[in-house]
Amino acid sequence: RPSLLVYAWLAMVPRVASVALSVIAAAQAQGGYDSGRLDLPFVGHATFGKYPPLTDWSTLNKSDAQVAILGVPMDMGTQYRSGARFGPRAIREASTLYQFGHSEVYDFDTDETYSYGRVVDVGDADIVHTDTLTSHARTQYAVETIIAAGKMPVILGGDHSITSPNCAALAKVGRPITLIQIDAHLDFVDERHGVRYGHGNPMRRCLEMGHITKLIQLGIRGVSSTAKVGFEDAQRMGSTILSVRQVRSMGAEKIAELVPLDASVYFSIDIDGFDPSISMGTGTPSHGGFLYYEVKDILRRVIY
Repeated sequence: RPSLLVYAWLAMVPRVASVALSVIAAAQAQGGYDSGRLDLPFVGHATFGKYPPLTDWSTLNKSDAQVAILGVPMDMGTQYRSGARFGPRAIREASTLYQFGHSEVYDFDTDETYSYGRVVDVGDADIVHTDTLTSHARTQYAVETIIAAGKMPVILGGDHSITSPNCAALAKVGRPITLIQIDAHLDFVDERHGVRYGHGNPMRRCLEMGHITKLIQLGIRGVSSTAKVGFEDAQRMGSTILSVRQVRSMGAEKIAELVPLDASVYFSIDIDGFDPSISMGTGTPSHGGFLYYEVKDILRRVIY
């Protein structure tokens, strides 16, 4: 009888294998799995999302990528706790969690299937230790190179001082830019002890640029690093400033209505814009910040 059972099992193997292959094929069709290596998150090189690296920037314009990821490992602009120079590496490492070899993902929360699109990781801007302005110039060059190649830059910092060279590079877009800042602090100090390009200055430097035509500052709260006169200057120069409480009261849809429909938008997200209970790895934590879904909803409403 055991031999009969073995024979029966062996006879079923082709049918089982056929069913298994059908299930796998259906899963691949639904989840967008590609053939070949699975490349689980802990396997391979830790580029952003495990997307292919492209470090020869002279060939970027020949790539079919839509998005270029750039790291800016710079934290010389910080006034308190440093360490943001390791941010791009940490973000890249964390991002591998979301790469399981599939080309699209389903979001039950929104009932949408997302395609990852075509992305390359172009490495980092070349930072010069102790030299903020040279590091900013090299950052601006890197972002300009991405824009000139026709790609959308996604930039990983780095302290918030890198926003000024990033926005300076956006002049190459050739259109007016709306800058949306999600942050605990206004970052609008003009000059302090001779410092004009630290992490407390970038939004003022950006609004002084002719192509940055609108600034919306969201999540500003607590005892800010900017004095009252800085707030008055920002509003006089055209900035819209909203606290976390005000944003929550308005809702994401009303926030999105502040942005012109045909606007070209640059998002600048400081990690301290989030509440420190969910993002403690910041140099200047500030209580009472945004939660994950609040920021996600703002991004969705503005982008879509």
